[in-house]
Amino acid sequence: MKRYSAFAIAKEALTGHQGWKRAWAKAQPKKKYDVIVVGAGGHGLATAYYLGKNFGIKNVAILEKGWLGGGNTGRNTTIIRSNYLQDPSAAIYEKARSLYETMSQDLNYNVMFSPRGVMMLAQTEHEVRGYKRTAAANAFQGVETEFISAARVKELCPIMNIDGPRYPVLGALWQPRGGTARHDAVAWGYARACSAMGMDIIQKCEVTGVHSAGGKVVGVDTTKGAIDCDKLAMVVAGHCSHLADMAGFRLPVESVALQALVSEPIKPCMDVVVMANTVHGYMSQSDKGEMVIGGGTDAFNNYTQRGSFHHIEETVRALVETFPMISRLKMLRQWGGIVDVTGDRSPILSKTPVEGIFVNCGWGTGGFKAIPGSGWGMAELVAKGHSPLTEDFGLNRFTEGRFIDESVAAGVAH
Repeated sequence: MKRYSAFAIAKEALTGHQGWKRAWAKAQPKKKYDVIVVGAGGHGLATAYYLGKNFGIKNVAILEKGWLGGGNTGRNTTIIRSNYLQDPSAAIYEKARSLYETMSQDLNYNVMFSPRGVMMLAQTEHEVRGYKRTAAANAFQGVETEFISAARVKELCPIMNIDGPRYPVLGALWQPRGGTARHDAVAWGYARACSAMGMDIIQKCEVTGVHSAGGKVVGVDTTKGAIDCDKLAMVVAGHCSHLADMAGFRLPVESVALQALVSEPIKPCMDVVVMANTVHGYMSQSDKGEMVIGGGTDAFNNYTQRGSFHHIEETVRALVETFPMISRLKMLRQWGGIVDVTGDRSPILSKTPVEGIFVNCGWGTGGFKAIPGSGWGMAELVAKGHSPLTEDFGLNRFTEGRFIDESVAAGVAH
């Protein structure tokens, strides 16, 4: 006679109602993670990756309310540079730029990093003075950059009109080792590496609540159930203030849309990245031949991820004088991303009033270029409680008046 275990009998009794699956799930011991990272974008995945690689912390869950890399990581214009004025900014962005150079080898995944060079046009005397000041600061910081003449700008980018009647090109801040990378590849490279370490990447899993006991975080509620943890890293763009509200504290950020568009593909005509802050526009050419165009943020707070006609009009109008050829191109597609902006235009990488909760937000319009440096510093902050890369970006700087003012370097073009 065939013998059945008690579990087999119970399972057979519940078969047909799918109840045995629920009963079995409830009977399993609940897993507790060392760290939960909220946000499976570039910054969140990089944080998890460096937690595992640098500190051996691999019992990590990465929660994403949408799909992997579906937020700002997949919606940006992929510019990478590190020529910032302030020392803390230059340090974290240069760390990121240097990590991008070896990322394909480190992750064993081609992120298509292209060090084609980035130039920031000086189209007023004020910008000339500002960029020369930045170049001098970069020399002390060990960041390779220089101020170049208008003739050199024309040499590097022949399609440019440097004699525009409103805003002629007077020179540019040039970083030859800046460039671009493939944003989707960055997300998937980090994700694959995290998965190989045994980390759990849970998509379609929105955090709906944060639990704490005695002033310390103990877990989160999600649309897939409750999850316990020892530490919680909030690494989301745009919606960071909502997560902070769930945890019981506020963040000094506001969310706005940042839009971009690409033209129809054309033959290769531009092998550098050009940013024109005076007229609020920047452009590069993708490997598929599309002209990738971006501009300033919307002038009002919102959470939309769609494009709008006023952005096309303002941004393209700004660039047509400097790049007359784009007036003949057709737009292929347009989109928007939600960016969170702080008062001093610098990010927040910090402990929070709740023990065990760390926040990484406020990157504004320049988050993509910082992904590996941000993840490196955030992982160290979560693992050790402090990091030289993040020390100056704490929440306490807003109450102590220690602003990292990057409005010139970061106010518009990223």
